[in-house]
Amino acid sequence: MTVETIRFRNVVTVLPQAPAVSLRPDQQRGSLKTKRDATDPDDRLPKPDWIRVKAPQAAGRYRETRDIVRAHQLVTVCEEAACPNLGECWSKGTATFMIMGDKCTRRCRFCNVSTGRPDPLDTDEPQRVAETIALMKLSHVVITSVDRDDLPDGGAGHFVQCITRVRSLAPTTIEILTPDFGGRLDLALDVLAAAPPDVLNHNIETVPRLYKEARPGADFQNTLNLLQGFKARQPGIPTKSGLMVGLGETDEEVLDVLLALRTHGVDMLTIGQYLQPTGGHMPVLRYVHPDIFRMYADAAYQMGFKHAASGPLVRSSYRADEQARAAGVLRR
Repeated sequence: MTVETIRFRNVVTVLPQAPAVSLRPDQQRGSLKTKRDATDPDDRLPKPDWIRVKAPQAAGRYRETRDIVRAHQLVTVCEEAACPNLGECWSKGTATFMIMGDKCTRRCRFCNVSTGRPDPLDTDEPQRVAETIALMKLSHVVITSVDRDDLPDGGAGHFVQCITRVRSLAPTTIEILTPDFGGRLDLALDVLAAAPPDVLNHNIETVPRLYKEARPGADFQNTLNLLQGFKARQPGIPTKSGLMVGLGETDEEVLDVLLALRTHGVDMLTIGQYLQPTGGHMPVLRYVHPDIFRMYADAAYQMGFKHAASGPLVRSSYRADEQARAAGVLRR
């Protein structure tokens, strides 16, 4: 394996070189979702051994988790985002619940969640989410959502309703993985103050150079402002963010993003490999070697992050209970 040398803040790191690059009618996925974008998908790179996962077995705890989710008519990001860890997580009885529907108002070119006109909010959803979490006896739960740019508060009020109902029925710590609330930060953060979570997670996703291509409609600085604004209002609650690699960023750009997150008060970090959901999404331009992921984590701890989960299959909510425990949020 060849190596490359990275210089960052006067520190030189030598590390392995990753392989080079030589619905429904009201929903859109893949090429239907991204056909207006200028970049066409390249031929797919072969997956290295370290990126492969076992197919889920539709029995035991996996089936039990699936049946509970179905019975309560809930949506999970595990399914909607085609998460590679679905089999492992569901087999352990954990899932990440996605509220406010399964249609997003954005069309990010890396994301498998469908784009379309959202349905009205389901007022019974907070109760169903809370009942499901209580039934599953989860010690730590992650609740996320689609972007809801059609709502005046971006959906912050619905998060509060879910948090309130969960706290009334289940003795669990609550992590929310939020959208950017359509740039309505002050309103959304004021609403969240009525029932704050135990962890506030908002993903920065990629480096600023790739935002226009990967996240049309989003803004890098707005993400930083959301994380910093929540911390200013709730200084005792950990903030968390994550990003993908493999979209065309450089390692130095990744390290610059980590420094920006830490400068804006972020406590916890996740970094994982981007996997192309369909041929209509952005192509994978490199598979990052596990040694490079370890370098990211080492750099994050040197910057002062409380916890950094960095690896090819790491996702925002993958083993979130272990991440929360390592950061001192979950003590059981």
